[in-house]
Amino acid sequence: MSPRRSLDEALRVYVITSADFGRGHLEIAEAALDAGVRCIQFREKRGTTREMLHTARAVRELTWSYDALFIVNDRVDIAYAADADGVHLGKEDMPLTIARDMLGDAIIGISVDDEREAREAEEGGADYVGAGPVFPTGTKEGLPEPMGVEGIRKIASAVRVPVVGIGGITGDNAPQVIRAGATGVAVVSYIAAADDPREAAKRLIKVVMEALE
Repeated sequence: MSPRRSLDEALRVYVITSADFGRGHLEIAEAALDAGVRCIQFREKRGTTREMLHTARAVRELTWSYDALFIVNDRVDIAYAADADGVHLGKEDMPLTIARDMLGDAIIGISVDDEREAREAEEGGADYVGAGPVFPTGTKEGLPEPMGVEGIRKIASAVRVPVVGIGGITGDNAPQVIRAGATGVAVVSYIAAADDPREAAKRLIKVVMEALE
């Protein structure tokens, strides 16, 4: 998939892989892709750079076979070396301007907490923003208080770039996030920790698409 071919469409259901739930990155990615997901983010905080790159390249190959986008969390060097479509950056990661210089026209997403940060990211050249946490989540520590769907509504109204809601998203509450103006939803544990990741992904796609109608 070309990085510029309907980014909105690819971001509808955005699955982030994590090895913290007993499954490997490849297993999670393949289940999600087979269900119809078209954007995978590789998130790994442990291991050596060489180990991360080995896994990232394997997931990259898999996403190519499904014509899906591949985004790397935090690590601009891994994104570049794995030929990823882009990178997602948090507040403590490499500045957007430097990442843009290194990655050229690759997709760059930025984590934001409010409208001000979203506008700054858009003005700085971000291709999309990840807004959250929307709901309470135990996936990451040290997060701000949940913004709720009203927070998503404010951010979506403040910028033109796609807004992806993240944090505590499930098949039950995803429609609320979409109806509040989000382009899509990003999930970690809802897929990675599911009894059947493929079925969980299929359900999430179904409820998101229904909410867009």
